[in-house]
Amino acid sequence: MFEERLFALIGTLERIAEPLAAEKIPYELIGGDAVMVQVHRVEPSAVRNTKDIDIMVHRSDLERIKEVAHRTGVTFHHGETQARNAVHLIFSGERVRPTQAVANPPIRPEHLSIHGVEVAVIPVADLVQMKLSNNRDIDRVHVRDLDSVGLITPEVETALASVLRVRLEEIRSKE
Repeated sequence: MFEERLFALIGTLERIAEPLAAEKIPYELIGGDAVMVQVHRVEPSAVRNTKDIDIMVHRSDLERIKEVAHRTGVTFHHGETQARNAVHLIFSGERVRPTQAVANPPIRPEHLSIHGVEVAVIPVADLVQMKLSNNRDIDRVHVRDLDSVGLITPEVETALASVLRVRLEEIRSKE
C-alpha cells in the first residue's frame, strides 16, 4: 500500500512539477510529503505516508497556476480545505490561519530527484519553522519524525524564532 501511495504521489508531482518549471513558476513541496522526502534521504524506514500534496507558491502567480491546472487536469485548492487527493496551495509570506505563529517562509527550494522526477522541496529549516508555527497534532508528529532522524540540527534550532524554539522543547519533552 505504501508503494502504491508513493507511486501515485510521484505521478501527481510529475504532473505538477514539470509544467510549473516550464512556466518558471516558483514553488516548493511542503507539508507531509516534504517531511517524507526529507526523512527518506536520511532513514527510509522512518517515512510516514500522507494523503494529500501541499505546495507553497507566491499569491501573485495564482492566475498562471490556474492556467497550468487547466492544461494538466490537476485540481488545486487554496486556503484551509479538507479536500483529499488534491493539491493544496499555500502562499509564501502569509499565514494560513490566525493561530499560526509566524508567516510562511520565502520560497527557496532544494531541487531533489524523487524516483527520477525533479521536484522543488522546502529546505529542512523552513519546513521545521512551518511545522512548529502551525503546531497542529500532525505538525508535532512531523517535527518528531524530522528530529528522530537528526534533521533538526543545532543550526536549524538556533535559526528558529524564540516562540518556535519553545514549541520544539515542548515537543521534545513529551517524547
